[in-house]
Amino acid sequence: MSGEPRPPAAPVANGGSAGEQAPPLARSTLDRAAHRRTDPAWLAEAWEQARVLVLDSTDEGRTLVRGEGAPPALVLVGSGELPEVPRSVPMFLGLEPDGVPVFAVDGPLPAVPDARRAHLREVGHLMTDRDAGLFTTALALLNWHLRHGFSAATGQATRVDEAGWSRIDPGGHRTWPRTDPAMIVLVHDGVDGPEGRCLLGNNAAWPSSPGVRRYSCLAGYVEPGESAEAAVLREVREEVGVAVEEIGYVSSQAWPFPGSLMLGFLARADADEEIRVDPAEIAHARWFSRREIGAALAGEPVPVDGGDRLLLPPPSSIALFLVHRWLDGHC
Repeated sequence: MSGEPRPPAAPVANGGSAGEQAPPLARSTLDRAAHRRTDPAWLAEAWEQARVLVLDSTDEGRTLVRGEGAPPALVLVGSGELPEVPRSVPMFLGLEPDGVPVFAVDGPLPAVPDARRAHLREVGHLMTDRDAGLFTTALALLNWHLRHGFSAATGQATRVDEAGWSRIDPGGHRTWPRTDPAMIVLVHDGVDGPEGRCLLGNNAAWPSSPGVRRYSCLAGYVEPGESAEAAVLREVREEVGVAVEEIGYVSSQAWPFPGSLMLGFLARADADEEIRVDPAEIAHARWFSRREIGAALAGEPVPVDGGDRLLLPPPSSIALFLVHRWLDGHC
């Protein structure tokens, strides 16, 4: 392809520090090759030999995967194999380790034998580092475009530019993909062993399911002019009326539903302090022991208020990653 080659950036396969497990949607093997996004000649040539991931925006961004077991594998097709003209221009995701360019498009999913539709929430944690990174990036980018058809500065319609990594209006005002930072924290009592406890909440906005009640880590958006650590202090106090200390950053992951970056923390609180929930945010909150959390993860019924059993966060979330970190004693 045209243009001077550049040594590929070294992608971080596990998304975290060397030797550490990463949150499920923080993994990638892709070189984003950002310098190629403004090279139309190179992009045109790259499209001809690309692997293409098709997402269907009319079905919450689902794509095709193969395999019922773990790991389900993404189905990518050649640019000449698309069933019809995509709804979006091609979005350049980057280069695979073998040097092949990867693009994503919004459009009807192709008919592929032995493939099924899947949502990132459903399969992200089961995928390889490569597939998790591709799907997460593509969905985050697609959702940003769907919500930014008009310029926030001028109100004019925008068009896609820079291979999907910006939008520009007729006056030349350009905007780039934005991610909303949100903190999420596993609050614990600092006690080691099976009787150590963590504080989880049931969000008032979550739909109820017969016989189960989901509890998860406390979370909230970082406000303008606020640090992530200050947001932890504020949100925990607002949602459950508890003061925290020893706030420690753990890891982060994208949560492209539609466009958040979850900043994961652990923090300590006094388990004897009275819980006072904000009913507009939290329906229920309570402390759970390591013994109870371990039992729930093992599939055993753990009773909660009202005769329901405990349901923990979904496996693609950083919330469950934080629960595992605490359960394993990383506090």
